[in-house]
Amino acid sequence: MRVSSEDVTVVALLADPDAPTEVARRMARVLPARLADKAGQGRRFDVEVVSEPFTAGTEDLSTLMDRIMDRASAEDWDIVVALTDLPMHSHGRKLVVNLDQEHGLALLSLPTLGAFRLQKRARRAVEEAVFALAGPQVPGAGERGGDQQLRGPFAGRLTPIHPGPVDEDESADLRYVVSGPRGYMTVLAGMVRANRPWRLVPGLSKAMAAALATGAVATVNSTVWSLAEALSAPRLVIATVGSVALMIGWLIVDAQLWHRSDGTSLESKLRTRLYNASTVLTVGIGVVVCYVGLMVINLVWALFILNDQVFASMTRSPLDATEFLTLSWFVASTATVGGALGSGLESDEAIRAAAYSKREQERRQMLQDERDEQPSE
Repeated sequence: MRVSSEDVTVVALLADPDAPTEVARRMARVLPARLADKAGQGRRFDVEVVSEPFTAGTEDLSTLMDRIMDRASAEDWDIVVALTDLPMHSHGRKLVVNLDQEHGLALLSLPTLGAFRLQKRARRAVEEAVFALAGPQVPGAGERGGDQQLRGPFAGRLTPIHPGPVDEDESADLRYVVSGPRGYMTVLAGMVRANRPWRLVPGLSKAMAAALATGAVATVNSTVWSLAEALSAPRLVIATVGSVALMIGWLIVDAQLWHRSDGTSLESKLRTRLYNASTVLTVGIGVVVCYVGLMVINLVWALFILNDQVFASMTRSPLDATEFLTLSWFVASTATVGGALGSGLESDEAIRAAAYSKREQERRQMLQDERDEQPSE
């Protein structure tokens, strides 16, 4: 790492496309002033954002650090902090940040920062990484070496982030990781956030059309009225869970969203578990949002179309608020099953685009291409 002669430190934020680039660009608006304010002594910082898929084709930590180094060597940068939304692993632990203080390089995995307040946490993490790489000219930064400690989001009794092991043959000299159940849940939440599960609703237009059509027909069906009237609350809950689970399973199986590990290493197995867990949660959240939306739409439709005298003549019960809610609840379960069948009309690419971030889509497409290229035995 070098420092420019005019006391201006050039910091490059090398970000994967999509969410990491968005985080980096927002960060760059305030980062120079914040770094200069914390550094003092007249130090100034210039921050550049470079959006490139530097993780394309690999998730190997050493390979990525080499790529960052090669990219930095071709530019007039003092410090490079690379941001990715892929979960990284090191020695069986989830990597938060990896620092090479000799060359002024850092790699930050955004999912390890969790799902909430990501922008603030990422900014603080980048600030601490910059100070660790800037050397003793910045207050609070000690001599280089493995004993250099980060502060900010990496401190505190309740955080699962802690220093991680670094092998002698690795270029990194400082690493922070998360481990344990709480760390796993933090990474998982960050991965689900990166996938943006709320996009599943508009992304499944044909499935939603089938669900709405099923709900509209079921709402005016007298047999459905009688069934809804006869069902108890526990059975309605079972119908809800069953229909949502069916929809989730159908989408995952039909669009081949389940990830299978091709490697035998610990890191490969951990990544597979994380990817599959994030897939289930992403699709699950999206389906639950769809279910709630269907229930609201069915309720509005029922309020508009149903006649209390006709309903009472068929079910021998008055059409009050409880009956409206019960009918809408049951019809939402029925419509969700119809939506699961309708999702078969969607292309696999459309479902993947709705369920995953752009970077995750590229990663899965790369793996699929590699499998297709392998010769059959």
